[in-house]
Order: sequence, then C-alpha cells, then structure tokens
Amino acid sequence: MPSNGMQRQLFETGELYDSLPPHSDNDTSRGAAEAIAPHVSRLAEEVLEQIWLCGEEGSTCDEIEFLKDMKHQTVSARIRELKIKGRIKDSGLRRKTRSDRPAIVWVVT
Repeated sequence: MPSNGMQRQLFETGELYDSLPPHSDNDTSRGAAEAIAPHVSRLAEEVLEQIWLCGEEGSTCDEIEFLKDMKHQTVSARIRELKIKGRIKDSGLRRKTRSDRPAIVWVVT
C-alpha cells in the first residue's frame, strides 16, 4: 500500500472534471461534486484500502458499501475515479451482490 503522502497525491482530482470529482454536466451533479470534493481523498483511500486488503480475491462495490457502511453513490464514484487513474482494474471475476445480481470484482493494479 502506498504511503499516506503518496496516496494523497494519487487522489488529487485536478486533471479531472474541472478539479472536481467526476460529475455530469448539470447543476445538481456539479453541486454534489462540490460538496464531496473535500472528502474525496479520504474516501478514495478507504475504498482502495478495502480492495487492497482483499488481495487477489478483490472486492465488489456492494461488498465495500456493506463493509465500510458507505452509500452506493459514494463507493461507485470512488471506484470510477480509481479505475480512471489506473489504481484498480476489473479482475474478470463476478460475484453476486446482496440483491443477487452479478457484480465486477475489483483488484488493485
């Protein structure tokens, strides 16, 4: 796992979406991105750490939501950012969610 300083550097959103977390081109999405921006680094670190702790078994978005007691929108957005930045990848595996649907199993690159 990278050091804290290195992690913070990985999660700066400067080059993405006008220095905000990923969002759609509308006022409500931009407002949500502005509200979460101060917390993105810490939340992304938590998501990455959970995936890293699972090793080769990886983790689904649903598993992270449950284990970290986070909302789906929070976890899925952090997964998207981590994927864009090349920190995680689709393992090719699928596991069932709590609602019995197949989900991508993410692993650290």
